Amino acid sequence: MTLELISHHLCPYVQRAAITLLEKDVAFTRVNVDLASKPDWFKAISPLGKTPLLRIDGRDVLFESAAICEYLDETHEPRLHPVDPMERARHRGWIEFASAMLGDIAGLYNAADQTAFETKRDTLRAKADQIEAVLHTAPFFAGAEFSLPDAAFAPVFRYFDTLDGVVDPGIFTGRPKTLAWRSALAGRPSVIAAVDAGYPDRLAAFLASRGGYLSQLLSAVRPARSTAA
Repeated sequence: MTLELISHHLCPYVQRAAITLLEKDVAFTRVNVDLASKPDWFKAISPLGKTPLLRIDGRDVLFESAAICEYLDETHEPRLHPVDPMERARHRGWIEFASAMLGDIAGLYNAADQTAFETKRDTLRAKADQIEAVLHTAPFFAGAEFSLPDAAFAPVFRYFDTLDGVVDPGIFTGRPKTLAWRSALAGRPSVIAAVDAGYPDRLAAFLASRGGYLSQLLSAVRPARSTAA
């Protein structure tokens, strides 16, 4: 079996699939596409015009990160979903919660003015409170074992490596269990390897280019950071 992960440099959903592949130590190649100028071959195989796609043996193509990660979990060890049906369903629900947070983050960086920005920031803080309430074990979502919700939340937390200090006070400030989980994920080899070395600069440039309220905040902070460096 040959696996190709059709990707975009910044797509958080691609990161989920990459993390899952890396956790399972499955060989794969990665092909990045420009979503602003989608090649015809990509449009022909992507029903939604989005990444990620997983191309299997050069023929079969799966789309949507949830479907890709579920397929990988059913076909490659170690299993990252619980055996118990109730726990498995619960994990799927929190994966969707992570997707909702990614939507809120998009709302944050696309907010046109301070009011819209603060509304979305408050939404994210409320979701951070829900995460803090559900975490009872460490270091990962389900305790000692890495699972698919960890793969889903790692890209959420990674955004704030760039946004911390700009979105002030931080979304996760005062939520120690969530901060500990975030730290554990940040040090996980699969999470580190899910993006390339240029990711932080690409993300900062992307966020600065949106032209909204966050872009103004970034433009004020980034020169100060450059001077300090």
